Amino acid sequence: MLASLLLSHAAFAAQNIVVFGDSLSAGYGIARDAGWVNLLALALAPTHPKLNVVNTSISGETSTGGRTRIAAVLAQHPAKVMIIELGANDALRGAQLNDVEKNLREIIQLAKKSGAKVLLLGMQLPPNYGLRYTQNFSALYPRIARQEKISLTPFMLAGIRAEQFQADNLHPDASAQAQILRNVMVQLKPLLH
Repeated sequence: MLASLLLSHAAFAAQNIVVFGDSLSAGYGIARDAGWVNLLALALAPTHPKLNVVNTSISGETSTGGRTRIAAVLAQHPAKVMIIELGANDALRGAQLNDVEKNLREIIQLAKKSGAKVLLLGMQLPPNYGLRYTQNFSALYPRIARQEKISLTPFMLAGIRAEQFQADNLHPDASAQAQILRNVMVQLKPLLH
């Protein structure tokens, strides 16, 4: 009896899509139900009713913060698919990119070890951070995805127009969330089977 209970819990748990990110996934500055993660749950409900979308994103999160809490998140929400969206806050603070890369790799490796398929969401920086730093930051994501053999959305904010950002010019507004979802879904769909 205990074995069957554990099996049913594991089978249910394995249906989680866990989003592990920062304010871009937490829905900073917009209504909670307007964010792309909530739109993802609504989009999947008709075709994948057993999938449960769990948003563990925290505004202001860095890759260092993510590294410290990934094990607890995976223990609480075992994932079939983990969507990792981190690194932008590190870079906006001028963090050493080697440290960001190391943190992201640790997060990815723990997610993979738990049995999750991983989708990494790539980011880019505004040009005022200097050409070399912005190029090196953008190059982090495809290199990690290639070496870790995981899926990659090259730039999660691709196709979002300037007027679709909030006053801080960093966070997309509610009108941009559907485009973020489209960007994510291209690489997410193959991982759902």
